[in-house]
Amino acid sequence: MREGDNVVWSGSWVAERLGVGLDGDERLPELLGLALRRNPKRAHLLVSNVLGKHVPQSPGLVWRTGHDLGVRVRGLLGAEEAARAVVLGYAETATGLGHAVADGVGLAPYLHSTRRPVDGVPQAGGFEESHSHATSHLLLPEDPLLLAGDGPLVLVDDEFSTGNTVLNTIRDLHERHPRRRYVIVALVDMRGGRDRERFDAFATAIGARVDLVATATGTVRLPDGVLARGQALVAEQEREQERERAQGLAHGRGAEPVAERAARATRSRIDLSWPDGLPDGGRHGFTPGHRAGLEAALPAMADTLAAALGPARRVLVLGFEELMYAPLRLAAALEDTGAVPEVRYSTTTRSPVLAVDDPGYAIRSRLVFPAHDDPADGPGERYAYNVAGGGFDAVVAVVDSAADTPALHAPDGLLAQLAGHTPHVVLAVVPSYVPAAAQPPAAAAQPLSAATQPLPTAVQPLSAAAPSPAAAQPPFAAVQPPSAAVQPPSAAARTPLAAARPAAAAPSPTAHERASMLAEPLRGPDFSSYAPDEVGWLLQDLSDTELEAPTEEREEAIQSGGAHYAESLPVEYQPSEQYQQLFKAALETSAARIARAVGTVTETVLAEVPRRPRPGGRTGDSRPVLVSLARAGTPVGILMRRWALARHGIDLPHYAVSIVRGRGIDANALRWLAAHHDPADVVFVDGWTGKGAITRELAEALRDFDGFDPEIAVLADPGGCVRTYGTREDFLIPSACLNSTVSGLISRTVLRADLVGPDDFHGAKFYRELVGSDVSGHFLDTVADRFDEVADAVAGDVAALLAAPDRAPTWEGWAAVERISEEYGIHDVNLVKPGVGETTRVLLRRVPWKILAQRGAGADLDHVRLLAEQRGVPVEEVDGLPYTCVGLIHPKYTRGATGADGKAVSA
Repeated sequence: MREGDNVVWSGSWVAERLGVGLDGDERLPELLGLALRRNPKRAHLLVSNVLGKHVPQSPGLVWRTGHDLGVRVRGLLGAEEAARAVVLGYAETATGLGHAVADGVGLAPYLHSTRRPVDGVPQAGGFEESHSHATSHLLLPEDPLLLAGDGPLVLVDDEFSTGNTVLNTIRDLHERHPRRRYVIVALVDMRGGRDRERFDAFATAIGARVDLVATATGTVRLPDGVLARGQALVAEQEREQERERAQGLAHGRGAEPVAERAARATRSRIDLSWPDGLPDGGRHGFTPGHRAGLEAALPAMADTLAAALGPARRVLVLGFEELMYAPLRLAAALEDTGAVPEVRYSTTTRSPVLAVDDPGYAIRSRLVFPAHDDPADGPGERYAYNVAGGGFDAVVAVVDSAADTPALHAPDGLLAQLAGHTPHVVLAVVPSYVPAAAQPPAAAAQPLSAATQPLPTAVQPLSAAAPSPAAAQPPFAAVQPPSAAVQPPSAAARTPLAAARPAAAAPSPTAHERASMLAEPLRGPDFSSYAPDEVGWLLQDLSDTELEAPTEEREEAIQSGGAHYAESLPVEYQPSEQYQQLFKAALETSAARIARAVGTVTETVLAEVPRRPRPGGRTGDSRPVLVSLARAGTPVGILMRRWALARHGIDLPHYAVSIVRGRGIDANALRWLAAHHDPADVVFVDGWTGKGAITRELAEALRDFDGFDPEIAVLADPGGCVRTYGTREDFLIPSACLNSTVSGLISRTVLRADLVGPDDFHGAKFYRELVGSDVSGHFLDTVADRFDEVADAVAGDVAALLAAPDRAPTWEGWAAVERISEEYGIHDVNLVKPGVGETTRVLLRRVPWKILAQRGAGADLDHVRLLAEQRGVPVEEVDGLPYTCVGLIHPKYTRGATGADGKAVSA
């Protein structure tokens, strides 16, 4: 499997069997190979030969490829604009590429997205990667103003195919910090014609210039039925490889058992003397000053590495998932010394790919080992490709200290797997950089402990019990930027965060003082038609403020990035007499089912909340504090409170707070709750889950607040997004049929910088004028009247739930949304609203395009069909839908999405 063996294109095996081809620049076969993977959306995988991820490559070539792209960006922008730019790379595959591009741009700070949350570091943004097997990206800059400037933003990915990931990023960041210019950089631009048109339209809609810089351009030729045939081919190959393993013929060569070779291999650990405080990469930002510090330290670190390798002639430097740049520069510096004749570089990955040992296939071998950095999404397999059979005399595994865990050194861990395929394994650990603001005060103020001081010798034997502690490093300050011209823009020169983001996005150092200054909760009848003891609203009253806008105007502004959905309100839907009768009939039909779900989720909460761990290891004996997410969660919170009172005589406190997608939860409301209750007693309540966006939003927002449990308790969880629920059926919850008239006459919540100050709660309106149409109390009373009837069924449901060995979220709803987004050419998961409740919201508040209905769905969809008819929206019956229905928001950006009569126009 040496380079000299690859006399054929490394995509020919897939091309011959599936008919997949690359059309475009002549360099494409040089840059890309093809492989297959088990993926429901795209079976083929473009494998880069110059990225340094799956294919070992000369580190100098990998770095120069990215650097040269950066030089082109600098020439495109000009020196003045390049000095104002920020470069953003994508995890995990493009973190090193993006950093090399930043090197080429010259004076730009660099940040890459990450899937590793870091306690104490507030999120500056986030987005989804629709085609990836692991989608959520976080932006965690140490400098909260890094992305707040108006200079060019350079976005770097290895492959530009549909453009969805970049669109999601720009949409999120442009909403927070609009700018005039974006530059997209990729090794290959493989977009089709429709994707190019869509991207151009998006750029026009947001009023920004968007340039594209790529090494090569082309398209992927995909025959009809290639996905199904690719999946079948993967299954066939996996069965054949499993048969070979069962017969003891791994790799078909009768090689000496891997375990025996591993036992003979030499393992050692080296101390690189990594500079104190120098970030290990761009997870929290990497400035020109950091770059200068790294350049100064690289020669000595390369010499240390060369000395540890001895007479080795062919060496692989293996990086670790997102940690690509530091290993790349170490490998390139080692290559420059000339001490090792042949140096190659690649990194481990979380992406599963089929391996086929054929010269015409890009992934010829794979090592499988458990994750070893305690990932936030739980344990799982990780992979190193094209290492086995690579003929390496030594492999240098470079990890950060957060990943230097017992799992790394375990018998089935990465180091043991490497030792089975090379006679010498060297471990180099780079300290995981932790921003000063995220460190405990003592850690930030004191020097490194003895445990984190440099090792006394450059090379030490490596034992399975030798993981190093994660070192919390102070900010790197030893090397300053070369001149004042390359300093990041001053705070005064940038967009103030207070004007562009919620003022409470980060925790305040005087949170307790601010909590005491906040207003007390609003209560009925002054605010809402609910009784005063039913709920306290941690909101401010904006009833006298004009916030409503026509639906089509709101949709155009939201999708173009010109406004956030929480900055205005839709005009309240006034139900017809026919629709009101439908609501009443639906309520009568489903009241018992809702009551059963209310009882099940309430009893689960009452059983589990006292067991939550608290500071000092104590357990709670106090009652849960219900905190509903306004407004859909508020009727559910009131019903849960009524159940606890009726069945157990327990009077549960209940508050309603605001949470806004893309902006987080109301931080001032959390401060008020923490000042008045034990955060461990707080239970967040919502009506239902769709794809789980709010579930994720809440979990991310609560990272800045100690003691709160991010779990949401919901009435219905059809998306498989939570572990505390009343049911996982997708059925009609009548409170979803109406807006304020079933929610205490309260609007949805509002967050706008000119209305919500740093010490204010988010806002909402009380529609007192709609009291004649209010059915809020009728809904609650009708459901509560069925409590006794369902009590026995609830007891059985709760017993089964509490005894279940695993109630972990499956997130199957999110996978379905991604599939639908691609199948219907929407390419934005935020425009796909799954489930009866979310579909109803689309029809009431947004510009709907079409409704997908599960074939044979019955009365649960009567109100959806009626609303769709009234708005001229087609209802399409489909098979295999995991929800009862799915609402699709019109994927256009202008009011051309609707006709003059306000009805949807078919695309």
